[in-house]
Amino acid sequence: MRSPRRCSRNGCPRQAVATLTYVYNESTAVVGPLAAFAEPHTYDLCEPHARNLTAPRGWDVVRHEGEFEPPPPTTDDLVALAEAVREAARPAPRPPQEPSRQDQPQTPQTGRRGHLRVIPPTH
Repeated sequence: MRSPRRCSRNGCPRQAVATLTYVYNESTAVVGPLAAFAEPHTYDLCEPHARNLTAPRGWDVVRHEGEFEPPPPTTDDLVALAEAVREAARPAPRPPQEPSRQDQPQTPQTGRRGHLRVIPPTH
């Protein structure tokens, strides 16, 4: 599942709700709603940082006047969530029952689960 975009400010863990773009030739900083895609030379900001942004002396700040809302979940996020729920709800398959092997000597078995391997001790 894709993680939500975070604020670009150092140390800020909050979710981004606005995008900051600098227009250098007009000496303007533009703070608007969160862009659909993260782009180079833009900065994602959380609501407190978007509301309190200041620009250098001589620069103008154009700020979105409405509410900053977090982006709705994408269909990719919803599909990944649904698949994770289905996988968690699926019962684990039972190993087939084998006839009793009491009369046969037991040999060590090597089990495998994911990327880990269980190797029995040698005697």
